[in-house]
Amino acid sequence: MKIGFIGIGNMASAIIEGISDKKSVYISSSTPESTLEKAKTLGVNATKSNRDLVEQVDIIILCVKPEMLESVSSEIKDLVGNKVCVSIAAKKTIKDLENYLGLVPIIRVMPNLNATIKQSTSAITRNERVTEENYELVKSIFSNVGEVFEVEEKLFSAFIGIAGSSPAFIFKFIDALMNQAVEEGMDFNEALAITVSAVKGSADFLQQSSNTAQELVVKVCSPGGTTIEGVQSLDNNNFNEIVNEAVAATIKKDKLG
Repeated sequence: MKIGFIGIGNMASAIIEGISDKKSVYISSSTPESTLEKAKTLGVNATKSNRDLVEQVDIIILCVKPEMLESVSSEIKDLVGNKVCVSIAAKKTIKDLENYLGLVPIIRVMPNLNATIKQSTSAITRNERVTEENYELVKSIFSNVGEVFEVEEKLFSAFIGIAGSSPAFIFKFIDALMNQAVEEGMDFNEALAITVSAVKGSADFLQQSSNTAQELVVKVCSPGGTTIEGVQSLDNNNFNEIVNEAVAATIKKDKLG
């Protein structure tokens, strides 16, 4: 099965890095020169153009920006036939893609930044024209760079709020969390390493626990202890509402475009 990538940014490169059989991968980008250079770097096959790529592959993965998706689709539409088209573009629905490409097999995948270290959290959905075999193949491609969750398309905006955009929220939380330790005199890199370790460990603990996140908050807080003092401060400053509003703003932006 030959897999083609149209658009070779950081996300496409990360996905390609997870594919073991590089000989099965074909790429196209803005110019033949840049495509050739990227192909040498990634150890894959270069093509002369987007149309050249579509003619050679079985699965087409569109890794272009949402605003470019319609023009790229119109360029290749007459060559797609019954080949599977995969889009990783935010805001563009399966219906949008069908309007651009016609009634062809379409899969939407929404990976996140962590794909670059093979720890992506990705959502996947499809239209009814995708066979089970091709669906599983595409799932396996994205499973190579992290976890893949089957999500109804109507919930893709919610997914973006809690997975697509949340790395930025988590980075801000980590930065805020460590700053007070730095102010107390701790070395910046030491504070960062300790905070990251604590956040990772807490996430793993929650994943392995039979308790909900809120139940664990209660368990950690001893009456009159240090932790409950901090949690009460978070509550007094509307921590939950602030996070909820951030996720809601992300969801609203994705829905409205």
